[in-house]
Amino acid sequence: MKKITLMFFAAALLATLAGTQASAQVKPTAPVLRHVVMFKFKDDAAPGDVKKVEDAFRALAGKIKLIKDFEWGKNSSPEGLNQGLTHVFLVTFASDKDRDAYLVHPDHQAFVEVLKPHLDKVTVLDYWAGK
Repeated sequence: MKKITLMFFAAALLATLAGTQASAQVKPTAPVLRHVVMFKFKDDAAPGDVKKVEDAFRALAGKIKLIKDFEWGKNSSPEGLNQGLTHVFLVTFASDKDRDAYLVHPDHQAFVEVLKPHLDKVTVLDYWAGK
């Protein structure tokens, strides 16, 4: 009885591992366009003003349906190569056309007006994500 139980357990374990390996394989997805935006705020920008900009940028994901995904964060690299840039925002689109429409969208333009008084430097890079 112990041999049968052990064999059953081994077979079940192998089946589980095989299923795990199959599900771990990367499934192909449609390519996406990443719009990377990095900011350096003016030295005299008050923390409240910076937060207002962060909140306004984050709010765009709920206002503009062309945005497929959105994430953001503050620099935490120990390398010291950020050239003063402190904030990064990653906005994902399905196409160049969607990104282009986003750039002229009234809600994006309103965000730019919130940003302008506090912005020292901006870097933008767009790329088609590859795996």
